[in-house]
Amino acid sequence: MPIEILMPALSPTMEKGNLAKWLKKEGDTVKSGDVLAEIETDKATMEVESIDEGILAKILVPEGSQDVPVNQLIAVLAGEGEDVAAAAAGAGGAKPAAAAAPAAAAAAAAPAVEAAAAAAPAPAAAPANGQGGRVFASPLARRIAKDKGIDLAALAGSGPHGRIVARDLEGAKPGAKPAATPAAAAAPAPATAPAPKAAVASAPGAEQVKAMFEAGSYEEVQLDGMRKTIARRLVESEQVTPTFFLTVDCDLDDLMSLREQVNANAGKDKDGKPTYRVSVNDFIIKAMALALQKVPAANAVWAEDRILRMKHSDVGVAVAIDGGLYAPIVKKAEQKTLSTISNEMRDLAGRARTKKLKPDEYSGGSTSVSNLGMMGIRNFTAIINAPQSSILAVGASEQRAVVRNGEIKAVMQMTVTMTCDHRVMDGALGAELLSAFKGFIEKPMSMLV
Repeated sequence: MPIEILMPALSPTMEKGNLAKWLKKEGDTVKSGDVLAEIETDKATMEVESIDEGILAKILVPEGSQDVPVNQLIAVLAGEGEDVAAAAAGAGGAKPAAAAAPAAAAAAAAPAVEAAAAAAPAPAAAPANGQGGRVFASPLARRIAKDKGIDLAALAGSGPHGRIVARDLEGAKPGAKPAATPAAAAAPAPATAPAPKAAVASAPGAEQVKAMFEAGSYEEVQLDGMRKTIARRLVESEQVTPTFFLTVDCDLDDLMSLREQVNANAGKDKDGKPTYRVSVNDFIIKAMALALQKVPAANAVWAEDRILRMKHSDVGVAVAIDGGLYAPIVKKAEQKTLSTISNEMRDLAGRARTKKLKPDEYSGGSTSVSNLGMMGIRNFTAIINAPQSSILAVGASEQRAVVRNGEIKAVMQMTVTMTCDHRVMDGALGAELLSAFKGFIEKPMSMLV
């Protein structure tokens, strides 16, 4: 039976992708783990590995194709002993595979990196998972199972054609015995219809907007996938998330002095260059991470019928690139030194600008930091990057005249404004978090001990 290769969902929000390049051609032998193609998402270009073995009988979607829906049939493999010509002929009239549920809902339920949707149905004679037959699982699921010592044969897959995906390993315990196979294969349960979305006020269409301006007075710039995704997610965030804002001024004199000492004591690499250079933003990331640990109730995200409270402080950091924005995540930032955060951010920002980040490097986290101070912005408010519950908008560091003990003094200050998800935290909790952040910033030595 021919093995179908479907357009994979490479990120939680992916609905369509561009098939940039085929790295195998028709007639090539394909082994499990071989890279088949390069797929462009709204955020990055990623390689897709084959999960199955066989001969690439037919390519149904040529390279360079734009906006290919997730789960559409893109190629067919001929299995072992199968006639390649027959498999190719059978694929010629095949229609694109339909998703069992809307692509967006399926992707949102998957982990950040489920680079496995190139699904392949098991041959008719193959036993089910857990009964001695071949186990069909995504590469990510296999890696998680290997790390945790979980027997994949003991699990039932919820992915396309019964494939085991990462979400199937949630709650699975190492050493579990294979589940018994039902006497007869039951028909798959129909997908539950998603709850209807609230009505959204319609915005004027492209032609209506163009009609407001004189012909020839503007240039049309087509949106790329990243800009479309950013626009959609920002609209969703504003419509769904009830927010409030908290603003505070932070004194930076001690921080600036400590930063100078830290950088002065940096070691040298083999080329004589400093091994790190800590920025004010690195202190901000660390302070936010420690503040979340000090106020754990604020280190959480909204999950519809519950709140997920995080154990570690994973802090997103906004990085502007041409035509868009990334927010790579500094994982477990509370455990990392300032020099480690500095070097990690330099690496993440560099790869963000070349769109080389992996989905798990910009997914997750409970908060983000957006710093426009280097552009001279004194203060601003930022929109939460759902499902995170807060975002810190950081303004410029500048000398200000401040009254202290009845005297006017020049003090280095910056203004920060935190946007909070009111479903996760109330005003008092948000104020407690921002106060903790201010405490670490104004007493920066406490971040080093």
